Amino acid sequence: MESLWARAGWVGSVYGDWMHIRVAVIGAGSWGTTVAHLCAHNTETVLHSRREDVAAAINSDHENPRYLEGYKLHPGLTSSTDLASVVGAADLLVMGVPSKGFRDTLRDVAPYLRPWVPVVSLAKGLELGTGKRMTELAEEELPGHPVGVLTGPNLAKEILAGNAAAAVVAMTDPTIAVRLQDVFSSQLFRVYTNQDVIGSELGGALKNVIALAAGMADGLETGDNTRAAVITRGLAELTRLGVAMGGEAATFAGLAGLGDLIATCISPQSRNRYVGEQLGRGRPLDEIIEEMNQVAEGVKSAPIVCELGRIHGVSMPIAEEMRAVVEEGRSATDAYRGLVRRPATSEHAPD
Repeated sequence: MESLWARAGWVGSVYGDWMHIRVAVIGAGSWGTTVAHLCAHNTETVLHSRREDVAAAINSDHENPRYLEGYKLHPGLTSSTDLASVVGAADLLVMGVPSKGFRDTLRDVAPYLRPWVPVVSLAKGLELGTGKRMTELAEEELPGHPVGVLTGPNLAKEILAGNAAAAVVAMTDPTIAVRLQDVFSSQLFRVYTNQDVIGSELGGALKNVIALAAGMADGLETGDNTRAAVITRGLAELTRLGVAMGGEAATFAGLAGLGDLIATCISPQSRNRYVGEQLGRGRPLDEIIEEMNQVAEGVKSAPIVCELGRIHGVSMPIAEEMRAVVEEGRSATDAYRGLVRRPATSEHAPD
């Protein structure tokens, strides 16, 4: 069956068909479920879950008891464990799986995805071993499909509770980005467009490492001054690397950069901040990860970010200390001592 996008030639006026677009969201974690919930307000949406019990609960009780217990989902949202049927009917594929399994999942969906269907990533991480962004993986595994990212300061439970929020949908094709605004937006969830896919995606991936440091500041009870300094210098750090990798500086001052960084560094709901906080309290990393049922991307990203910094000649002092904590077992106290010992230079000079 020909996709809506192939019929429209990507850029044609498709308003007549637009209200009937079918969205497939792959990954029934907290954020994938929330995005599916948002899409269901606007168009037909199916959420793929690997777990029969989760799919059944969404269909019968309009709730995801594994990740979002007590939060009601849009009654029009349906769920299925049948990957072939979910993907095969999609006019838009939204990838809500963590970075660790992103490439394998792309390979799983490839046989069923029709030509030209856009692929939007929700993941905020980098591939182990290659350091590649998720849209790069999508371009490799699903050639010929327009790819993009939905990102920003978005905490799933706050959105499901009805609180206002904003995000960015970044696509190199601005016409598709504008179309996707209508799919993801709601009265209280405002979606902006951005053509800087690289910067938007890197902002979401790099901030997780800084959130570990901010959480450590809380765990060590260093105070708000320290946390503010970590967030501010962390923004400078991720902006330097992001620009060196092809992103635009303005993107890192917006929702995908500063906005996401603040939310991840200060919210008690942030998994990365939580891991950092527990490390600051002296708990072993393995013990912290074991008790969590979701992924804290910053733990895996810290070594990758440092390697990217070396490749691009960018100093990453905060990321280097976080790498030492997660890879070498350095204590949170020693990590902060390492940062304090660094000589102060001009605020706008590379560290």
